[in-house]
Amino acid sequence: QLQLVESGGGLVQPGGSLRLSCAASGFTLENYAIGWFRQAPGKEREGVSCINSSGGETYYPDSVKGRFLISRDNTKNTVYLQMNSLKAEDTAVYYCAAHPSFVYTRVAMSGRASGMDYWGKGTLVTVSS
Repeated sequence: QLQLVESGGGLVQPGGSLRLSCAASGFTLENYAIGWFRQAPGKEREGVSCINSSGGETYYPDSVKGRFLISRDNTKNTVYLQMNSLKAEDTAVYYCAAHPSFVYTRVAMSGRASGMDYWGKGTLVTVSS
């Protein structure tokens, strides 16, 4: 079965850190660009970071730039999202998604992500004191 599985979410205080993982099973992640998205209650899904297949190119929107860091370990078939200096407004369900094209994935950061090939089921991040 081809799937992505996110993990690492949880409850953290403002200013704290979390590292999310996105692991692939049934296919080789190194052939895909990966995007991280989030959706807060009552809000539209938004992209928070993406990385190309080799890890040499990344993108962050202004909302998380300087606080989030995306990386990947293709030997472990896993992509990571290190989230630092977390704020209450970062509270959301975080999803990872895969697509062969980094260009497409980069465009998907603006919200037009319906064409991503694979999606995980999400992991909840709650930032609260």
